[in-house]
Amino acid sequence: MKDLTVIDMESETPALFTNGDLNVGECAAQNKFLMLLCEPGAFKEFPDAGVGAASYLEDDNAEALMRDIRLQFAADGMPVKEVKSKDGKLMING
Repeated sequence: MKDLTVIDMESETPALFTNGDLNVGECAAQNKFLMLLCEPGAFKEFPDAGVGAASYLEDDNAEALMRDIRLQFAADGMPVKEVKSKDGKLMING
């Protein structure tokens, strides 16, 4: 079998293998990332899920993006205390 390198999205380091099995860990950061990027309809099982942040790039109303993030994350069971934009960066506190 050819070696496979899996990258941990948070630390950007290769994931570790033990006895040929992939170590499984926390996936909340990956779930948030996918929820932000995927457009509604991207998940066959849940067609309403997804923020589609790229579609808000040319929108002047940042509140619409932040509202959609709060709604989508809450619907997926991810707690969200605050969503804000600071210095051009999106900050989500949960």
